[in-house]
Amino acid sequence: MSRPPYAAAPSRLIIPAVLAVLASLGAFGPAAAAGDLRPQVDALAQPLIDDGLAVGMVIGILQDGQQQVFAYGETRLGSGQAPDGETVYEIGSVTKVFTSVLLADLVLAESVSLDDPVQAHLPDSVRVPIHDALPITLEHLATHMSGLPRLPSNLLPADFTNPYADYTVAQLYAFLQGHQLRRPPGQYEYSNLGVGLLGHVLARHRGTTFEQLVVEQIADPLNMQDTRVALNPDQQQRLAPPYDAARQPAANWDLPTLAGAGALRSTVNDMLLFARANLAGGDDPLHTALRMAQQKRHELPDGLAGGLGWLIARDGISLWHSGMTGGYAAWLSVVPPYAVAVVVLANTATEKINELGELLTRVACGVPVAAPERRQAIAVDPTVLATYTGVYALTPAFLLTVTLEGEQLYVQATGQAKLPVFAASATEFFYKVVDARITFVVESDGTVPQLFLHQNGLDMPARRQP
Repeated sequence: MSRPPYAAAPSRLIIPAVLAVLASLGAFGPAAAAGDLRPQVDALAQPLIDDGLAVGMVIGILQDGQQQVFAYGETRLGSGQAPDGETVYEIGSVTKVFTSVLLADLVLAESVSLDDPVQAHLPDSVRVPIHDALPITLEHLATHMSGLPRLPSNLLPADFTNPYADYTVAQLYAFLQGHQLRRPPGQYEYSNLGVGLLGHVLARHRGTTFEQLVVEQIADPLNMQDTRVALNPDQQQRLAPPYDAARQPAANWDLPTLAGAGALRSTVNDMLLFARANLAGGDDPLHTALRMAQQKRHELPDGLAGGLGWLIARDGISLWHSGMTGGYAAWLSVVPPYAVAVVVLANTATEKINELGELLTRVACGVPVAAPERRQAIAVDPTVLATYTGVYALTPAFLLTVTLEGEQLYVQATGQAKLPVFAASATEFFYKVVDARITFVVESDGTVPQLFLHQNGLDMPARRQP
């Protein structure tokens, strides 16, 4: 079976990608004085609700120690109930920042070393792959430099809507035992497997669970009472239900073995406490570990860089991570020199939260931004739309299935949600949830032999299948 397309990762696109990179947050001017950001935030966030791109979201912004919280949409579609700073969301891969802070904390306590081979922290019966006699270290796992793939090849879920739920420690060990690295550790390749393995190793080292380690070392010291893997009844009541990018009900995700990659749930109020701690001084072990995780460890393509868990923008000072599960999207950024942080949590799995988080970070730092252009759709005769329906192959294993429901055209990529597309012309259509377009090729006899998917600067042909 080919590698499944799901992942608790910074980004999920129509086209599966090895590395999802956001644009730099840019070079900032003078720090903005704390003030009412409501008009600017409304202009950027409300269109996502109005255009049907998100069910609901909560935004938290810190400026010079002052915080503002903004809520939009609904907790449950059609309920009329607005979310707030206490609404619980899955934070997906933002969990990776917590995992790396745990590593930094143990390193500062001289309990482990960044240079420790992963092998030293696993049972003798488990063999971690090496390449050119170079072992995978704990730092390699925290910086996505291990050479391990994004996902293990034996992740074959019984329930694809909750893909990590039945992946066991025995399966993890079996994968490591049989896997061969394609190259030596030291080259960047984003890996949920790697950070999930790191969380497992750290918890095993301390003789506890990943959740308990987060609670003891980070959440409880910062009074983050709603940042957990397993929710109590009160938190479960405050959990916003998940929706996919088409605003269809989705499933919550459970990651018992790879928890360090994306298992945490939290609230904006809790995440603001975490962000505030990342901006604070202090010489206690936790604040020292937070600063250690922020330090640049390696360069990435296009001028980006990486710390322990954090991604660092081209300006060299803005740190961020995003996250997505089957029905949630999350953003966290901190800019220490400007005492600025931004949190966005949404119960819709849309890439638009990444774009929003980046723009809000600029706003919080006093950089003027323009709201993204809202493209206007035109009406196309449903009989014309019906001629586009069918299955189109980008590759033999990656298909685009085009369907028509009423007067709405949908496109579903292999292993992904069915998404609506909107007409810019009779043959050109655009997505609202991602930056992608589709052009149908219509022959003189009215047949439609292929389409082109335009994304990431590429024009990719897909032949219609018989």
